[in-house]
Amino acid sequence: MTDRPDFASRSLPRHLIRGVLGIGALIASVGSIPVFGPVTLLLAPVGLVFLRGCPMCWAIGLAQTISRGRLRRSCTGDGCVLTVAGHATVDRHQTG
Repeated sequence: MTDRPDFASRSLPRHLIRGVLGIGALIASVGSIPVFGPVTLLLAPVGLVFLRGCPMCWAIGLAQTISRGRLRRSCTGDGCVLTVAGHATVDRHQTG
């Protein structure tokens, strides 16, 4: 497992813009079917591209974007320690 965020964006505003565009495209693809017909479903893949696969992937990325640089995990043979940047130990889990 890597410590690199998989779905995070470079900044929170950028991630939120991606979410608005992605969710907006999904809503528009389904909501405009009565007006423009099934051709509007072509917007659904555009929405999924903005969301990087699915709405849940976007939500995970949001959490990762918010916590980037704030939470640090360090693991040794005894277990893992989660620390907040500039603070003491938050949680310790034993491995094995």
